[in-house]
Amino acid sequence: MSKNLLPSIEACFGDIPDPRVQGRCDHKLIDIIIIAICGIITGAEGWVEVETFGKSKEDWLRSFLELPNGIPSHDTFGRAFEVLDAEAFQNGFSRWVENVFHVTKGQVVAIDGKTARRSHDKTIGKDVIHMVSAWASTNGIVLGQRKVDAKSNEITAIPELLRLLDISGCIVTIDAMGCQKKIAQTICDEKADYVLSVKDNQGKLHQDLQDWFAYGDQVNFENMGSSYCEMVNKGHGRIEIRRCWVVSDPVAFENIRHYEGWAGLQSIVRVQRERRQGEKVQEETAFFISSLSNDAKTILNATRQHWAIENSLHWVLDVTFREDDSRIRAGNSPQNMTVLRHLALNILKNDKSKGSIRNKRYKAALNTTFLEQLLGRV
Repeated sequence: MSKNLLPSIEACFGDIPDPRVQGRCDHKLIDIIIIAICGIITGAEGWVEVETFGKSKEDWLRSFLELPNGIPSHDTFGRAFEVLDAEAFQNGFSRWVENVFHVTKGQVVAIDGKTARRSHDKTIGKDVIHMVSAWASTNGIVLGQRKVDAKSNEITAIPELLRLLDISGCIVTIDAMGCQKKIAQTICDEKADYVLSVKDNQGKLHQDLQDWFAYGDQVNFENMGSSYCEMVNKGHGRIEIRRCWVVSDPVAFENIRHYEGWAGLQSIVRVQRERRQGEKVQEETAFFISSLSNDAKTILNATRQHWAIENSLHWVLDVTFREDDSRIRAGNSPQNMTVLRHLALNILKNDKSKGSIRNKRYKAALNTTFLEQLLGRV
């Protein structure tokens, strides 16, 4: 990464309101944030490790941070992120992404939620936190995130997240929870397209799509505005076949109950997935609605790329960053730590050298030159 990230981090996070008692703070908030980011890049999983990183690299950190009173203690890191406004921190993250990364237009932006499984605190009746994130499939980075309110669900958090992002010209994919008219309208308002999964939570719509494609099979989709695409992938001893039918026939829409409320709806979609491994064959059929026109190849590719958020984000957070094992739970700390992990992951993913995320974190911990390379300081 050629661009020095530190000025952009200072610009995007430096104006976040400091919730600490003014006049009684020994450490600058921006110093605390930057040390935490660097610590998590190098493998820190909690505030004690962040402090250890800071003390081990104090001379190096002083080359670009003021550190008026040295390295903060782990308690200071914990208290700062416990009271730091989580929404303001998330907004700073989104500004930073827009400032640093060129988000490819037309790419798939996958929206999905993830629970931090050990972020609960039963002693005070605090439940686990659930974060909804946006993943840019082509760039391979997190675009933004929003915490789901305790008395709500993803349906309310997703529109807030979409309005926070610049998704113009992109294709937004969401699982069945996000198949809501309000969300479809928000995506269209942001000048993007959507491919929304339809399941039993939209019971009438789901049944109508099943019925219409069953009728299409009977007539071989003749005299319908339809397209078809098939993709075959081989590897690791298995064969995966994906078949996609897209119908943009106005007659089909007339047979869908409550069709009028879906903003920008142009096509209904059926995707069949078949996996063969030896004698074993698995089959699955899924249905979608989309604002895209009759283009089976584009829509099939979008449905496939949606799963990158599971494999490239959620899995990495669980396995490499050990998010599900984290016991950080006080105040706003859990969601702020999620943002710190997303920051670290974006920086690591943007590095084009060979090696896994785990190995790059280890290398950055051992080699300050490589850490500076990740931060764009060399």
